Amino acid sequence: MFAYQKDKRFFAQVGRGLDELAGEELAELGARDIENVGNGLYFVADAATLYRVNYCSRLLSRVLAPLVSFPCPANQVLYDAALSVDWQRILSLGQTFAVFAHVSESHITHAHYAALRLKDAIVDHFRERSGRRPDVDSEHPDVWINLAIRRDRAQISLDTSGGSLHRRGYRVQSVAAPLQETLAAALVRLSGWHGERPLVDPMCGSGTIVTEAFMQYCRLPAALKRKKFGFEVMPDYDAGTWENVRRECDAAIRPLPDQLIAGSDSDRQAIDAARRNLREIPGTRGLSLTRKDFHDLAYIRDATIICNPPYGMRIGALEPTRFLYKELGDFLKQRCPGSTAYVLCGNRELIPAIGLKPARRFVLFNGPIECRLLKIEIY
Repeated sequence: MFAYQKDKRFFAQVGRGLDELAGEELAELGARDIENVGNGLYFVADAATLYRVNYCSRLLSRVLAPLVSFPCPANQVLYDAALSVDWQRILSLGQTFAVFAHVSESHITHAHYAALRLKDAIVDHFRERSGRRPDVDSEHPDVWINLAIRRDRAQISLDTSGGSLHRRGYRVQSVAAPLQETLAAALVRLSGWHGERPLVDPMCGSGTIVTEAFMQYCRLPAALKRKKFGFEVMPDYDAGTWENVRRECDAAIRPLPDQLIAGSDSDRQAIDAARRNLREIPGTRGLSLTRKDFHDLAYIRDATIICNPPYGMRIGALEPTRFLYKELGDFLKQRCPGSTAYVLCGNRELIPAIGLKPARRFVLFNGPIECRLLKIEIY
């Protein structure tokens, strides 16, 4: 019996800064005994809840089902322990697999080598029993295996998501430095927007924020377009329960009222990409996208405004970006009465240039960049 089968305890990987929000979301999706351990969240779930979390979570990166855990001070210990795992229960010779590893504060210091040792153990396990081995596919494997070694303790897990959940499947066209889907969903959640007034992104790029807002309002499961999940190879996978969960979640989908969500950008390529991406999702006809500089927008009254302006990180870009922030601040003051703006700023030097005092600041991470989400009330 694998570890998760004994205690129904799973581990959710979460982007930096999203732990608290993700814990709230897990509770809403039916998870119990949620424990924040700093690098992610442990939680208890029955099969239906596990499937629902993978299908509907907008904030989690992936959900792992622990198989075995053991002291691991050396590579040979890792190999020997992995060799004894009953791999036939989740992997067959006709399937492909891949191993992804992370190590920290341990005698084993090289994550890639640790992944290779685990891969060797899986392959040798099958060879010893059948003389044959399953193939490795690092891009699109049938079975995703996760290895985490921290402070000389290893945990081998099955990735029940089957790859990162931020890959929604709608981003078929993009522009430079797109916002990750899970972070965009977090911005919408932090804004507290539920559709009671319009939501506008005046610098929408390829449309990730407005798309995530659309999916949240319409209650589209975040993984609606995912073809398969890792939990489908679990030894206790219940296809009937999964079908019931999918049907129940899909039944909650609702239409988008016209003009409730709008995005605009001065870049034609960005707007073209946003329109192309939206065509991948059903029901987006009421979402307005316009090629227009924010300076030229009509008044935005009593709205929620969410945007991710440039950070000015490239050499020579800081001063032009500082001027852009000043213009954005002027636009908010003069053209957006009664609105609340949420501006994601990846360079704290630029915050004063907006010329408006934030009512609140949230610390978030856009990849390795520490950001501030500024909540700005406009009276």
